[in-house]
Amino acid sequence: MNNKFDALKDDDSGDHDQNEENSTQKDGEKEKMERDKSQSSSKRKAVVPGPAEHPLQYNYTFWYSRRTPGRPTSSQSYEQNIKQIGTFASVEQFWRFYSHMVRPGDLTGHSDFHLFKEGIKPMWEDDANKNGGKWIIRLRKGLASRCWENLILAMLGEQFMVGEEICGAVVSVRFQEDIISIWNKTASDQATTARIRDTLRRVLNLPPNTIMEYKTHTDSIKAWEEFHGLVNSSGR
Repeated sequence: MNNKFDALKDDDSGDHDQNEENSTQKDGEKEKMERDKSQSSSKRKAVVPGPAEHPLQYNYTFWYSRRTPGRPTSSQSYEQNIKQIGTFASVEQFWRFYSHMVRPGDLTGHSDFHLFKEGIKPMWEDDANKNGGKWIIRLRKGLASRCWENLILAMLGEQFMVGEEICGAVVSVRFQEDIISIWNKTASDQATTARIRDTLRRVLNLPPNTIMEYKTHTDSIKAWEEFHGLVNSSGR
């Protein structure tokens, strides 16, 4: 299992060098290490279920992101801000990750947990997401932890019954409210988006008057660009 809990910690492990020569040498070593790391990551051993474990239909990866509200972000800075926690392939591996993670209701500030199928980044621009969209549900404070758990268990258990359409889910902790969303591949497939909506209502046990909004990622990008006064860019 690809365990990266340390990704949630501030990366400040480097020593400050005493002179420029040492600094240059260490920079060179660091670049080599980054190259080696990049090369080895492509050869990284696949995450598979352990002996006697219960395999999931797909492998999934947990991600975490946090940013300062009001600070402009570009697509590049957003991608750099997403930290990969780890990937799992079985029910047992999921619980090992999940049992050590902070519950959404206990997060502070502007924080997000993302759970996406392995190989799909939680970004609008990802090939698996670019033609898709998401169902959005805004929650009053106090509901996020329960709703997030119910949502991801339904997703891992393939309760949505829409084939390969589900890409992932996000819980966003904000100051006044919390938001959960589930992303799918094809925004134009109304039968699929309707089935996802109905399943969401059931697994989250939502009141009939709960407002649910479907938003395409194309519209999300346009709205972001208009808000930030940008053209030909994308981000959050």
